[in-house]
Amino acid sequence: MKKGARFIYASSAATYGDGSLGYKDDEATTRRLQPLNLYGLSKQKFDEWILDRDLQDKIVGLKFFNVFGPNEYHKGEMRSLAVKSYNPIIKEGKIRLFKSTTPRFTDGGQMRDFVYIKDAVDVVMFFVDHPVKNGIFNLGTGQARSWNDLAKALFKVTAKPVHIEYIDIPETLRDKYQNFTQADMSKLRSAGYQKSFSSLENAITDYVSYLKNHSYL
Repeated sequence: MKKGARFIYASSAATYGDGSLGYKDDEATTRRLQPLNLYGLSKQKFDEWILDRDLQDKIVGLKFFNVFGPNEYHKGEMRSLAVKSYNPIIKEGKIRLFKSTTPRFTDGGQMRDFVYIKDAVDVVMFFVDHPVKNGIFNLGTGQARSWNDLAKALFKVTAKPVHIEYIDIPETLRDKYQNFTQADMSKLRSAGYQKSFSSLENAITDYVSYLKNHSYL
């Protein structure tokens, strides 16, 4: 920053914890958030570090929601369900999803804000191209969709019958699992970003087209 470089860093929707305080990227709420895991806490602490030093008007922090898309093969177990489920669908004809641990959601009905990597990159480039736009922003689509929706989109584009096996969530994840996330996108829209985001179905179609032609799984 001292050399005039643009500073854009990755925060995360994991900072919102169980969502009891909502999903609004409001600086006044930031310090009250309670992440459910150490990953989210690490992102939360850096967001707080930025605010404590009044740097939010000089940098961009992006709270990425559930990003998926080409070239995530290096992430190992942290890859998206979309890519991790592709081979099982092709080879076994089924997907495994977590059972619900709360009556608020059916099995596989837990919801996330899935955002396609191409859209995420476009938002990053918006901030690269507009250096006067700064702050901490959500980066999702503003629309929560269920894991069942994602699975059905994968089955449809691979021309396979829907076969979902529901499994118990590991005890180590039970209290750290976000059952719902949905980005409040009003701050990003107010900053001037007006492009639409890919629907889950269109994004899955594009991703599977990529996976069919690349072996990086």
